[in-house]
Amino acid sequence: MNSGSSTAVVDPDRVIIAEIFRPRGNRGEVIANSLTDVPGRFETLKRAQVRLSDGSDVSVEIEAAWPHKDQLVLKFAGVDTISDADRFRNSELWVAPSERGKLPEGEYFQSDILGCRLVNEATGEEIGAVTGWQAYGGPPLMELEIEGREVLIPFVPEICKQVDIANKRIMVALPEGILDL
Repeated sequence: MNSGSSTAVVDPDRVIIAEIFRPRGNRGEVIANSLTDVPGRFETLKRAQVRLSDGSDVSVEIEAAWPHKDQLVLKFAGVDTISDADRFRNSELWVAPSERGKLPEGEYFQSDILGCRLVNEATGEEIGAVTGWQAYGGPPLMELEIEGREVLIPFVPEICKQVDIANKRIMVALPEGILDL
């Protein structure tokens, strides 16, 4: 599963691959949090878009990317000072869906799961549709709205028995009482 921030709402026109926090150092670098599980994604990425905090998008060329502690350092071409880098404070690095990285067989992007209908494997009854995601260190949780309230269902093989992206359907075997939580 391609993970995201603690609460992720997916935009079908863009795939957010990192949250940029602030400048780092005095050479125009920025500190970011990677939102991708695709191995080597930043080492091979050359171009992307940044959604600035004012809502506008700018194209960037990525000169370098490397891990620093539990975060990511990015260096964009032409961004060479702290004040240049400050433009990217509190922004999102994104790519078009067609430029997503490749996941191993059996792995899914959150954006592909969003909108999928959950169907009870035993009864064939439709339970609801995935409206968002939450992640807190354990398995990602699919958000559904059922009868006016939010319900969280873990996205794990023990529950999600069959994922059919083409038909936007997930066959599930829900543990007793999970919809009452």
